[in-house]
Order: sequence, then C-alpha cells, then structure tokens
Amino acid sequence: MTAVAAPTLTNGSSVGDSINNSLASLANNSTTFLQLLTTQLKNQDPTSPLDTNQFTAQLTQMTGVEQQLLSNQLLQQLVTQSAGSDISGAVGLIGKDVTASGETATLTAGAATWQYTLGGQAKNVNVQITDANGNVVYTGTAPSGSGPQSFTWNGKNNDGKQLANGGSYTLSINASDSAGNAVDVSDTVKGTATAIEVVNGQTMVTIAGVQVPVTAISAVNNT
Repeated sequence: MTAVAAPTLTNGSSVGDSINNSLASLANNSTTFLQLLTTQLKNQDPTSPLDTNQFTAQLTQMTGVEQQLLSNQLLQQLVTQSAGSDISGAVGLIGKDVTASGETATLTAGAATWQYTLGGQAKNVNVQITDANGNVVYTGTAPSGSGPQSFTWNGKNNDGKQLANGGSYTLSINASDSAGNAVDVSDTVKGTATAIEVVNGQTMVTIAGVQVPVTAISAVNNT
C-alpha cells in the first residue's frame, strides 16, 4: 500500500487544493488496496491464511490517514472563516487616521516621517535608519524634550545621496537625559488607513504606505 502524507497547513487556497488532491489520491489508493487485498484473500495458501491482526492493522492505517486529511480540511475552513471575520472587522478603519506601533516608514516624495513618544525629559535623541536589507543609511539626531515627537528624514544617506522613493526604512532611536540616563522611547506610525489585507494568516492594515498588524493599532480618529 502506498503511504499518503498529510499536507502541511499553510495559508491560502493552495492548502485546499493540496487536501483535495490528497483525498483523491487516498481514494485511488483505497481502491487499489481493496483490490490487492481481495486478490490476496482469493489466492492465499489455505495452510497459511492471512493474519487477521495484519489485515486489521492495514484497514486502521488507511482509515487513520483519511481522518487526518479530513481534519486538516476542517481546520483550513475554520482558518479561512476566521481570516474573513478579521477583515470584515478591520474594513471600518479605511479612511480614518490611525496610530499604530511601528518602526518602519516608506520614503515618499523624498521624505519619510516617524512619530515617537519620549517617556521622560530627553536631552539627546540619536537616530539610525536602516534599509530593507539591514544596511545603515543614515545616522543623526532627532527632536528632544518629552512626550510625543515627530522626526522627518529628507531621504539622503550619510554621503548626501538622495535615495529613491518607495523603499521601506526602519528607524531606531536612543534617548538619554541630561545625566546620561536612558529615556524610554515608544515608536508609532500615524496616517490614514488605506487598505486591509491578510498576509500569512495575519490581518494587516496599510498606514502611510506601510503594512502593520491590525493588533498594533493604538488609536483611531475620524478624518
């Protein structure tokens, strides 16, 4: 009997196709198995008949594989229904001003802006910007003080070269007070929500061209 492996559960329609293909293959294997078993029973040596324990074990194995595939199919249906429910709930965010935790922004019209909150009175605020490959493209300073702040980067790297629009960049911030003690910094992304999409099973909202998990949203305001 040819063994049939259960498909790995991933997101997307390919999972359903994989399960359906496996079920079809299992049905073919079941038919072949029964034909071989019937032939074996007809032609077995009367003095050495088929072991009933072996016969039962083979049937149990075939049934177990079928149950596993059907369980995976049901699980995929539940995941799909859950994702659809999350999207429906998040659609109401589109067109609203949304604030979410995040460190990534898209370079647009030669600039990228990040919002952050200083947890105390900061004298020195140093920033580092890296590209999508993790390369440091800019180091500098950002507004100090306390509470909510905004930092806009002009899109130029440390050599003064203007970088192309459309790239995603990550901001890292280190802040300290007048005594050199570290000050807590909270990174946020703020802008108008323009799209909702499920990516790898997670509902994402697009804010100012950047996708962030809907669970990272901390504030929603009507425009």
